[in-house]
Amino acid sequence: MNLKFQYNKISQLQLIKQLAVREKALPTLKNKESALRLEVKRARDKASELDNLVRTRTLELEAFMKLFVEFDPTLLKIKQVEISTRKIAGVKTPLLGKIEYDIPEYNLFKAPSWYPEGLTLLQDLSRLQIEREFFLRKMQILEQVRKKTTQKVNLYEKVQIPAFEESILKIKRFLEDEENLSKAAQKILKTRLDRENEA
Repeated sequence: MNLKFQYNKISQLQLIKQLAVREKALPTLKNKESALRLEVKRARDKASELDNLVRTRTLELEAFMKLFVEFDPTLLKIKQVEISTRKIAGVKTPLLGKIEYDIPEYNLFKAPSWYPEGLTLLQDLSRLQIEREFFLRKMQILEQVRKKTTQKVNLYEKVQIPAFEESILKIKRFLEDEENLSKAAQKILKTRLDRENEA
């Protein structure tokens, strides 16, 4: 990274301030990155766990599949899914609330005897699938922010901070050299004046 700067004290002070800002922000960014990494892992694990549960429940329903031919699909509708947000390391993520189902009344005498149990199984399965989707979405959001945070950490740590340090060092050396040359010129001038005064 090539920084544009001038070889003077003002430019040096500005670079020192910018370096201090980045050095101060770096630990916070690293903490945010590790917190996001942990949350991504938790969300991935939970989604995987729910995925396994969905498969297990689907296999349990296999026994009822022959019966579901006579099932009326209009009996179970999702009425409302309550969604809220929660901040994790400064990132808004979706949080699943209640899921309300709309189950119209049906004639218990005309309907097969397994309908109530079948409705409960379908509700459980749909809840698990919705929850899994929420955790997958949460994981995607957090992973995206984590990648950006990692990029920023790397940018600060490997590019900007070393560039600022190098530029500050260049200015410091230039100013020291200039000061040394000025002192040397003053000594030469003083020696010359002393010789002229003696002669």
